[in-house]
Amino acid sequence: MSRPRDLHDAQPQDFTGLSALVTGGASGIGRATADLLAARGARVAVLDLNPEQVDKPLTAFRADVSDDASVRAAVTEAVAALGGLDILVNNAGIGAQGTVEDNDDDQWHRVLDVNVLGIVRTTRAALPALRASDRAAIVNTCSIAATAGLPQRALYSASKGAVLSLTLAMAADHVREGIRVNCVNPGTVDTPWVGRLLDAADDPDAERAALAARQPTGRLVSAGEVAGAIAYLASPLSGATTGTALAVDGGMQGLRLRPVGQ
Repeated sequence: MSRPRDLHDAQPQDFTGLSALVTGGASGIGRATADLLAARGARVAVLDLNPEQVDKPLTAFRADVSDDASVRAAVTEAVAALGGLDILVNNAGIGAQGTVEDNDDDQWHRVLDVNVLGIVRTTRAALPALRASDRAAIVNTCSIAATAGLPQRALYSASKGAVLSLTLAMAADHVREGIRVNCVNPGTVDTPWVGRLLDAADDPDAERAALAARQPTGRLVSAGEVAGAIAYLASPLSGATTGTALAVDGGMQGLRLRPVGQ
């Protein structure tokens, strides 16, 4: 199985002259996306709870996507710094484990507030700037959990199912304004959050092996591979693509392989 190309390999410059805003862009998928868009010519700003982790050529602003005033202020600053906005990547989110019995009401409200309403707040604040662009695109980070039943992920799956439906509704609402809306559905990605889950497991090595094995490629997805899919959907080269959910899951959703040796 071939490995993903390095981010610093020669990149097309299809984002030259465009500006992009990435939420949750200080680490993981968000950081890989921000770096890739910048490498391909975009001016990129990041919204994150930890903007101090971001360095040039990216510009970072502190924002809490669960707080509307914080989001509006940060988006206003970012759009001013960028000189406009063409691309919004709604990536900020949090995880949750457990069955429907295991998370209390406060946890349900918190995860839905960040993962779903966070997209609503950021998009709402960014729409005036996006409407002024002639190449506007929104990409939401969803999950394979929106389309496949995963054990111990009831709350997280519910939030990402909402993101999938929200993406389709947004695409329908804004297509005639020239704004494309799509989402990516990653499988299990090798991110800091997954790393923390593995660290908390009784046997981290066995847990990592189990997560890798459930993806037909036999390995975790890299943050860079998800970033590549986000860039594909955000690029002006994908101008006819809207209302699409792109799986980046090592074949987890669509493939049904026979066990090895059979």
